[in-house]
Amino acid sequence: MSEKRTDIQDEDAAAVHDKERAGIQSVEVGFALLDVLARATGPLMLRDLAAAADMSAAKAHRYLVSFQRLGLVMQDAGTTRYDLGPAALKLGLASLSRLDAVQMGRERLPGLLEQVGHTLALAVWGNHGPTIVHWQESPLAMPVNLRLGDVMPLLTSATGRCFAAHVTPDRTLAKIEPMIREELRRLQNIPHVQCRTDVPTTLAQVETLFEEVRRRGMARVVDTLLPGVVGFCAPVFDSDGHMALGIVALGSAATFDAEWGGAVEAPLRATATRLSSDLGYAGR
Repeated sequence: MSEKRTDIQDEDAAAVHDKERAGIQSVEVGFALLDVLARATGPLMLRDLAAAADMSAAKAHRYLVSFQRLGLVMQDAGTTRYDLGPAALKLGLASLSRLDAVQMGRERLPGLLEQVGHTLALAVWGNHGPTIVHWQESPLAMPVNLRLGDVMPLLTSATGRCFAAHVTPDRTLAKIEPMIREELRRLQNIPHVQCRTDVPTTLAQVETLFEEVRRRGMARVVDTLLPGVVGFCAPVFDSDGHMALGIVALGSAATFDAEWGGAVEAPLRATATRLSSDLGYAGR
């Protein structure tokens, strides 16, 4: 009886293991086409692409139609050849620009945490805006209601202000204007915001705010995103001068030094500056 029970347990364990390994086979099959295009030296005809991916042309075409809708693949109307699309390029560039920067940032946070004594985070520009990708909470800090994956608002968070101020080389709002307008509309429906002088309500005020962020080299908010919470965000630039990530410090206004050049801002700025240099940023 004991031996039979052991066999059942082994079968159950194997079933759980298989379930954990289970995936969507069609995604894995379709990825072969993207992999072929990534390895190719140029655009490919359908027959060549399908053959390289070891599938029929008809099957490959069905996947390519879906990939085109997603922007992962594009087809030249004149030659009918396929190549990687803008979404694939975006994913690739995002991976290249973030992977090392985020890892290097994570390695520096413990030392910075010892210096400032407040919760720290790393953020990158994601598909929907500035996104928290790493979180290191101080054991002495007040809990903050933020989570990994949270997208930060552009106008009321230090993280959002910092990224928005550096998101385009020409320093215009064109790239993010729809997002800015949507947030301005949302803020207009919050009564207490209208009484504040540190939250913009027009595009002209937004431009002035972002110019100040660039001038100071960092962004700061006091009691605008979360009640009683102060936040700084320092930009980290890569070798091309693009903002690769933001290092964020936040804490209770009762214990957090919100002064420029203070006990939080100074080491945060120094850490971001050193990390930018390590990523090849030569300054402006």
